[in-house]
Amino acid sequence: MSMSFVKDSQKSAVSELTKTALVAALYVTVTVMFSVISFGAVQLRLSEMFNYLALYNKRYVVAVTLGVMFANFMSPTWLLDVPVGTIATFLALLLCRVVTKNIQNDVLKMVITAIIFALSMFTIAGQLTIILGLPFWATWVTVGIGELLSMTVGGMIIYTLNKKIDLSK
Repeated sequence: MSMSFVKDSQKSAVSELTKTALVAALYVTVTVMFSVISFGAVQLRLSEMFNYLALYNKRYVVAVTLGVMFANFMSPTWLLDVPVGTIATFLALLLCRVVTKNIQNDVLKMVITAIIFALSMFTIAGQLTIILGLPFWATWVTVGIGELLSMTVGGMIIYTLNKKIDLSK
């Protein structure tokens, strides 16, 4: 094995770790900056736009999952939000990658991802029902609509960004 191969693989590992940490930190930062609208029965978590990154590279499944985990420690319902929200995000990201794997059209991939995430908000509604006694169905609808709105706005940003920067790298 040549010394250059070892150096290149170390560089690659550092690059992967850096990109993962950067996206996780961005997720937390955007969530906390807009914390007033990031938590609760009516929420607009703009950081959800980072979910789309998982469509471009699998490293971002870990990055976004870590970002959600750390951001959810700021949640008023953190006791359930950290484990449940983190696991739900991880599973939804994996599902989005599997469902959209053979789709070439980025817009269609993003629409499917937005719908999957909006529907997955039953986990948040369940938490808010258990901890705060909020009505499950109404909460699922309001959180789901907020997620769809966040994902739509975020989707436009990520789609435009991908035209300028290749997010798959």
